[in-house]
Formats: sequence, C-alpha cells, structure tokens
Amino acid sequence: MKIIADTHAHSLMSGHAYSTIREMARSAATKGIEILALTEHAPELEGSCKRVYFENIKVVPRELEGIQVLFGAELNILDSEGHLDLPPQLCASLDIIVASIHGLCYRSNASCEENTQAYLKVMEYPYVNVIGHPDDGHYPVDFERLVLKAKETHTLLEVNNSSLRPGGFRIHTHENMMQILKLCKKYKVPVTTASDAHVDVDAANFTYVEQLLEECEFPEELVVTTDFEKLKPYLNRYKK
Repeated sequence: MKIIADTHAHSLMSGHAYSTIREMARSAATKGIEILALTEHAPELEGSCKRVYFENIKVVPRELEGIQVLFGAELNILDSEGHLDLPPQLCASLDIIVASIHGLCYRSNASCEENTQAYLKVMEYPYVNVIGHPDDGHYPVDFERLVLKAKETHTLLEVNNSSLRPGGFRIHTHENMMQILKLCKKYKVPVTTASDAHVDVDAANFTYVEQLLEECEFPEELVVTTDFEKLKPYLNRYKK
C-alpha cells in the first residue's frame, strides 16, 4: 500500500526535536508524501511550546515544499480522568489533535484500568482525532475496550514508527501493536500512520509501520493515510 500522510511529527519547537518546520516539510516531500502533520508537544511536557505558539500557528502557510502541512498538537494525557493540557476551544481550532501518555506528565504506576479509563475519557472529546502510541507497555491497556471506543467515537489509533524502532524506550510495542491491529481488523476500526519524527531525516519514515502492517495482513481500506479523502473526516480542519 502507498502511504501518503504522516499524522504525527515534531519540529524543533517541541523542545527536544531538531529541525525547522520547513526542513521537516522538505524531507517529507522527498519521500513522496502528500500530507505532513506537525503536532508539537503541548505545554506540560518540559521545554515544549507555550499556549501562544498554538494560538498563533494560523500565520504559517499550509503548503510548504510542495506538500500540505497540517498544524496541531500532541496533547499530554495527565491522569485517569482524561485531563489534557490545552483548552477545548484552542484544540478545536487546530488542524489535528493527537493525545498521548508520556511518562513525564503521567503517573507511571497507574493500573491497567486507570490507563484504560484515561484513554476512554479522552476519546470522548470531539476535538481529539488520534490516540498517539497506545502500544507502550509501560502503560498497560485493555486493548479491546480501547478499539471499541475508537470505533464508537471515530477516533484514530496510531501505528507509530518511532515506537516500533528496535532499541526504543517504549516496551513491548511490537506485540502490543499487533494485538491492537488484530482487534482493529476484527471490528473494522481505521488506523493512522505516524513517523513521530523528531528530526527531518525521519519525517514520513514508515519502515517499521509498513513491516507490521504487512506482517498482520492489515487491510488497506482501514489505513486512512492511503487516501486523503479517507483521512479528511478525522481532521478538525475539515470538520463542519
């Protein structure tokens, strides 16, 4: 299958990433991608953007280096109650919102039930489009409930290339993502593809994503990033 969109990547504005917006777009364009989403880390992650960055991002062109660039945020899920670190009205004004658990912003010893509840509550927010890297074994989750909630709320679950990279800091990602994909096949739940790049050479890098999708024989019709018309309904930018 041909993946034409990367729905989660970071420029140097995220604080621990290393390339400019234009460098990220240029690198993605060289890989034949059509859409790149720059989803900078939200304020609770140390060193990242302040709220004013997201409020002002509308001044940046949505076409750079010959591709369409979406601007959004990767929100931090803060607790099992599903609290996030940017206000709803601002989130709804951004092109795309990814919500993720990061250890620096979330209690590391939370139970499987608490982690599951966190995701379920976050997916009820209409402006949250994607659950980022739900494969991290540091935060065990009831995958069946996760997938069924994604189906109910029309939220995309992410296949994250950075998570799947050998030697990464997340754990059990391959087997966890395999379980998620099998459930998505069973219940016909769409997924999205993400490089989670923090440097330009990794933008639109789907090496491990493509290997995993092939390994589990995942159907192309459930990968929304193979056709922009399939992706559009999941983006705040195109919601009516």
